[in-house]
Amino acid sequence: MPIERTLSILKPDATRRNLTGQINARLEAAGLRIVAQKRLHLTTAQAEAFYAVHRERGFFRDLVTFMTSGPVVAQVLEGENAVARNREVMGATDPAKAAPGTIRKDFAESIEANSAHGSDSAENAAVEIGFFFAAIEIVG
Repeated sequence: MPIERTLSILKPDATRRNLTGQINARLEAAGLRIVAQKRLHLTTAQAEAFYAVHRERGFFRDLVTFMTSGPVVAQVLEGENAVARNREVMGATDPAKAAPGTIRKDFAESIEANSAHGSDSAENAAVEIGFFFAAIEIVG
């Protein structure tokens, strides 16, 4: 199985409720290593740029408002099939449809405030990681 890297963002609803440690423990228990991590407060311009792919969708403005409502924790995860593994640990976007024991089932407040973002492909992971991290900040 290939070793991959993926981006994870612990969203404002998770940081507001001090869930960072619990979520990180789940990620690590699933075999993912946190090789870079930073806490930051996204500006509107940063959130708009990061989520630009959704610009034409009805939820875009609410997403940007939510993602700028408090601090987030951006992190690079590394491991075998890291993209798929992280998405499995996160669970479905809609917490009502997420499997028991997943981050979103256990911690999400709503579809929007669903505690975590994860890259959906290795290609997008590379772009998303580059958005938040310089190569020198990633220590494997």
